[in-house]
Amino acid sequence: MLDVDHLDVSIGATPILRGVSLEVPAGSLCGVIGRNGAGKTTLVRAIVGALPARAGTITLGGVELLRIAPYRRAQMGIGYMPEDRRLVPELSVEDNILLPAWATRPHEAAARLKATYEVIPELRPLAKRRTTQLSGGQQKIVALARAIMGGTRLLLLDEPLEGVAPALAERISDVIGGLKRLGVSALVAESDTKGLTRALDRVYVIERGTISAG
Repeated sequence: MLDVDHLDVSIGATPILRGVSLEVPAGSLCGVIGRNGAGKTTLVRAIVGALPARAGTITLGGVELLRIAPYRRAQMGIGYMPEDRRLVPELSVEDNILLPAWATRPHEAAARLKATYEVIPELRPLAKRRTTQLSGGQQKIVALARAIMGGTRLLLLDEPLEGVAPALAERISDVIGGLKRLGVSALVAESDTKGLTRALDRVYVIERGTISAG
């Protein structure tokens, strides 16, 4: 499904990723694990198009993503959960979840929302609340639901368990572990495998911008 091959990415004049290669097979859940500053977020942002690549290729289902604008990548069914959530505070929980569908597949919004609530039913009673009324952990779950809403083919989850209380971290881990039932592939960037060990089909270790194991 996703194939990253010899990817180089710099931020300004500073090289961050150096020859990164990894695969996320169709229907699989893979992890890229590394310390803060190792390059995890840079990798995820390069895949969604938020950062340009200096060299290498990124393909999704055989289609070269580096030639495609970021908004078109979202239309290809890539869902993205950023580390800092980036929810829209003026909107309700449900409207935040719906944003990817409104932007890419408005005709599928109702069906996708129903499916997302089936995966994370505890968000339904919170649907009309502003996201500013939620705890940080609850906001993480909303950001995960938003990624699921848009990620019909591939989910990119950046630090989904970071800074979350143990009970909510366990719940988020359960949701991530159940993603295979949706028929999507997923790449999870985390500082360690935490509660995801049993769910991950493959683990890549990133150190100083290079994949050292996988």
